[in-house]
Amino acid sequence: MDTTPYLPGKFVWFEHVSNDLAKARAFYEPLFGWHTEAMPMEGRSYQMLMNGNGGIGGLREADAGVPNHWISYLSVEDVDARFKAATAAGAKALQPPTDFPPVGRGAGLTDPTGAAFCLWRSNGGDMPDHKETPAGNFVWNELWTPDDQKALSFYETCFGYTHDAMEMGPDGTYYILKSVDGTARAGLAKMPAGTPPMWLPYVRVADCDATLAKAQGLGAQKVLIPPHDIPDVGRIAALIDPLGAPIAMITPAPM
Repeated sequence: MDTTPYLPGKFVWFEHVSNDLAKARAFYEPLFGWHTEAMPMEGRSYQMLMNGNGGIGGLREADAGVPNHWISYLSVEDVDARFKAATAAGAKALQPPTDFPPVGRGAGLTDPTGAAFCLWRSNGGDMPDHKETPAGNFVWNELWTPDDQKALSFYETCFGYTHDAMEMGPDGTYYILKSVDGTARAGLAKMPAGTPPMWLPYVRVADCDATLAKAQGLGAQKVLIPPHDIPDVGRIAALIDPLGAPIAMITPAPM
């Protein structure tokens, strides 16, 4: 009997894809207290991002002409089946289902509203949920989309999510995507025209304001969202890193 732990619907890995991995390390390692370790994979060395003793993501060279960005990996039961369902529902293929020995099988897609993400099935199972996510770990993922209803239908149809809705006043409705077991896994929000569609990862930090100030000192290009409080959620901010990739941070509200 297979007792390997899997959490379908959870975003389990995050990669910084850029044309300057050294510059990415120089920004993120002091900002969040990360370090990198080399991991052999398919005859090459993969730079794994570590928070303490735990692997949380990686650094990968961008293909020529691809803008620097973060890409999120969604745990699924069957990469091939979910890839087929997603492309049938209007997603565009970025990478067909592919084995990545010895770690797992993955595929790349752009959803019907234009946001890129990956599917993943690890050979070693998924990292279990933390009762309280440690500072420096990814804690949330958020879809910025020009068409919230199309996106909601796509992710629910293809990946079995349900949702809760939060009314945000002039900012409209914020949707919380929940996996089959009812766990909140991601947010989904309609953004103003001209905002690029994307999955935006959030890192938990001890002090949102201080971390943003540190990021600016390390060369962040722009503040996307100034620090502000969301009742019962926490204090958030978002920025564009020195390579042009958006990322967000949150100091959760006390439980």
